Amino acid sequence: MLPLAAEPTTLQVVWFILIAVLWIGYLVLEGFDYGVAMLIPFLGKTEKEKRVMVHTVGPVWDGNEVWLLTAGGAMFAAFPGWYATLFSGLYLPLFLILVGLIIRGVAFEYRSKHPDTRWRRAFDWMASIGSFVVALVFGVAFGNFVYGLPVAPAAPGSQLFVLYPSPYLFQLFVTPLGLLCGIVLPVLFLFHGSVYLALKTKGEIHDRAEKFAQQIGWVALAGGAVFLVLSNVVVHPTGLPGLLLALLAAVALGGALWMIRQGRDGAAFVGTTLTILFVAIGIFLTMWPDLGFKDAMGGAASPLNRVTAASTDFTLTIMLVAAGIFVPIVVAYQSWVYWVFRKRISVNNIPDDAAEPALAS
Repeated sequence: MLPLAAEPTTLQVVWFILIAVLWIGYLVLEGFDYGVAMLIPFLGKTEKEKRVMVHTVGPVWDGNEVWLLTAGGAMFAAFPGWYATLFSGLYLPLFLILVGLIIRGVAFEYRSKHPDTRWRRAFDWMASIGSFVVALVFGVAFGNFVYGLPVAPAAPGSQLFVLYPSPYLFQLFVTPLGLLCGIVLPVLFLFHGSVYLALKTKGEIHDRAEKFAQQIGWVALAGGAVFLVLSNVVVHPTGLPGLLLALLAAVALGGALWMIRQGRDGAAFVGTTLTILFVAIGIFLTMWPDLGFKDAMGGAASPLNRVTAASTDFTLTIMLVAAGIFVPIVVAYQSWVYWVFRKRISVNNIPDDAAEPALAS
């Protein structure tokens, strides 16, 4: 086993923060995408209403996925030991995520290619199920990062690490915290997505989304409270910073529920956004020392951590220069897209021609 490394360098700290920012951006932005997609077969009563729902995320869903791709790429380049251990040990969960992302993307792109009702209904269910699978698996994974994934050297004296025991699929889905987070995250995304849908629509679909948000908000609040207490007090006590973030998340979630019940869709969306933000920051705070790992052999700290898993400072410097150039461009472009498509829509904005494409990409 490798000895515990020295204190992290400034570049290692910066890149862990940047990776956390990318993941948090993904969870916030794709969170409402997943929520809207999961609701299409349930809240959309007519073809026009379903197309309104799809149009609310149509211009932004594929751009939001860029945050996931960038986060994965940053992990691969900045902390190759982290990336290699996770993505080799959790190959099957990653496969489930990819399947969910693929069928959701195919559903969005192909639902409008044929006017047959059965065709479109099938793709609506594909978008819903695919989004649920991704949210479920990511929820289980992040819950287990808080719990700590056990790692051990691939061989005595090796600098390569594997999840122990391997394969790790069954163990991933049996930890109480992982299962709880796997339930809470899809529910939170449903709340986030229904609030976003209420914010972006008018008419009956808006009223239906607002009513659903008022109902699912209570489930999100109850489940979130249990998760925050279990993760921050029982499983992985994080002290004052973690408790403060948990309190802020609870206040933001309760505020979102209050605001949506008052008909203040914009304020409620800010509340759900802040909830995901605070919870995600708290999770990455617990992951900082050991990247969500623990020593499978019972040691005090994981041998795979923020220093032993990192690339050289030269690599991190080159990456930082590239990120400083391209990340602002991506953020500016996405901000412009959100500004262009900022207005609410209703069935009155949908043409009667059922064969017209239902998604603008």
